[in-house]
Amino acid sequence: MRYESAAAVLPGSLRRAILALPTEKRGQVEEVRLRAGQELTVLMSGREFGCGVTVEQEDLEALCNLVTEFSRYAAVETLRQGYLTIRGGCRVGFCGTAVIKDGAVMNMKEFSSAVIRIAREKHGIAEGLAERLFRDGWFVNTLILAPPGGGKTTLLRELVRCLSDGCNGNEGRRVALVDERGELAAVRQGVLQMDVGKRTDVLDGCPKAVAIPMMLRCMNPQILAVDEITLREDIQAMTMAANCGVGLLATIHAADAAELLRKPLYRELLAAEVFRLAVVIQEEKGARSWRLEELLC
Repeated sequence: MRYESAAAVLPGSLRRAILALPTEKRGQVEEVRLRAGQELTVLMSGREFGCGVTVEQEDLEALCNLVTEFSRYAAVETLRQGYLTIRGGCRVGFCGTAVIKDGAVMNMKEFSSAVIRIAREKHGIAEGLAERLFRDGWFVNTLILAPPGGGKTTLLRELVRCLSDGCNGNEGRRVALVDERGELAAVRQGVLQMDVGKRTDVLDGCPKAVAIPMMLRCMNPQILAVDEITLREDIQAMTMAANCGVGLLATIHAADAAELLRKPLYRELLAAEVFRLAVVIQEEKGARSWRLEELLC
């Protein structure tokens, strides 16, 4: 269904090329990539495959019009960050010419490429994991680690659902989900496009360093979840939250805990001893699995 939602925002010939892909292949597509003057491609298992049709610059403009339902002005706040969320939860990222004012990006124009990331919900993949993240009934602060495209967001979303709804004998918790880029819950006009659990409150489109104290003040969460820690301000906000007694769940681009130690920012995070467990996502022959690593001994 989400594959068809992604195809629906493509202009004519590109839409037909995507829908011509055999049904058994559609479930494997992770991204649809458009580059002006180049062949339309799909990403499957980390490799791009051509679809036999050339993308024109006008196709990229048409894509933006279709995604925004011909109202770019209404979507400018997210477009200036380089992406838009479409109905069904898929995210469209754009490259082109940035419109700068006073050092800040105000808009995007003259698109040169775009990528549609196919959102996936995989119910059940985290149920065996969720119960292992508790000690004596308390949630243990946990990082999810994997390289870019390694499945962190999908696993995070499913873990949030499990923690919120409760599973395998664990009662549901109140989860505050900071969805800075609109990928996790895919809120559209106030409606969540993704299932993130019945006890989950979502703050969409807000920087993590600002959103985390807001959630603590307003929503009284038991667990706070965020995607992709990248800034020192994120770490400071999460450290503050940990000191308030809230459980933390977050993702980072890293292959394993050893890689965290090679990066100064994440060494600082580990030194703060905020997180105790790491879930490391592994991929072999196209199949993903995970293992737990202790960060504090």
